[in-house]
Amino acid sequence: MDRAKERILAHSTVYDVALKAGVSIATVSRVINAPDKVNPETRQRVLEAISKLHYVPKAEAAARARKGTGRIGVIAPFFAYPSFIQRLRGVASALAALPYELTVYNVDNSAHRDGLVASVSLTRRLDGLILMALPFNEATVENLISHSLATVSIECAHPSFSSIEIDDANGGRIAARYLIEKGHRKLAFIGESNLPEYAFPTSDHRLDGYRAAIQSASLELNPVYIAYTAHKIEDAFQAVLQMLNLPEPPTAVFCASDTHAMGALQAARQRGIRVPDELAILGFDDLDIASYLGLTTIRQHLDESGRRAVELLMSRLTHPERPTQHVRLPLELVVRETA
Repeated sequence: MDRAKERILAHSTVYDVALKAGVSIATVSRVINAPDKVNPETRQRVLEAISKLHYVPKAEAAARARKGTGRIGVIAPFFAYPSFIQRLRGVASALAALPYELTVYNVDNSAHRDGLVASVSLTRRLDGLILMALPFNEATVENLISHSLATVSIECAHPSFSSIEIDDANGGRIAARYLIEKGHRKLAFIGESNLPEYAFPTSDHRLDGYRAAIQSASLELNPVYIAYTAHKIEDAFQAVLQMLNLPEPPTAVFCASDTHAMGALQAARQRGIRVPDELAILGFDDLDIASYLGLTTIRQHLDESGRRAVELLMSRLTHPERPTQHVRLPLELVVRETA
């Protein structure tokens, strides 16, 4: 690029962006300040124009001059999931003593995810970003790197970012081994269905480990004992009821979340089936409510994962030259009354 062109780009205005993208300046403003309120095609066109013109909004330019916005962002799907709330609680507690505000973005489709990442990267509205259980493609990675936005990922690992990793497959293996040691042979699994492409498939990984451990014990996971439902107590309740109506129902069920396990408990209670004598129930997450229910579960240290993510992010902000760090938090079997 010649110097004359560099000077033009350096002084690009919102009018230049609007002209190049073929939109109004009001639309450009919405893309910068409320990207979720702009349709994906228009948003992408504006973001590409911003990138090509090297446009920096005046307010953001001032923030850069102050060497920081004082904001940390979290982008995540499934905002209402209890596991997300506990993990976010860990993030918030770690930031409480630091001079940063927390901004949370809920993602409900892949275009929204890509638009949010592009927007916060280009406009520098954040000092750092935490991607929570959110897969990303190479274009997203390149976007974050090229705009030097410090990023930490939880669950999804990439060499370019520090990350907090959960070995979901190992959680499934732990569950299977425990139930087999308890003498169970008719083992069932309840996982999450209709998972969108922008979300990390934790259920699948947990099932993979569960099935592998069962096969290693020279046993079989019968397909009729596998069910996928929405992440709702009622849906899991219905799925387990159907299993209990089989001529030979399972004697143990591993649920890919504590939410599913609560549905399994409800089904057993309605049918008058004694837990764990007639049906052992094992969950995954160790939500706050699990101890009150006496639920045996796989603990994944949700609060701790949020706190550690903030620690890794602060390390990147303080010492950006340091190599990326990848922390794998251990899973722990918590034995209570249900299995």
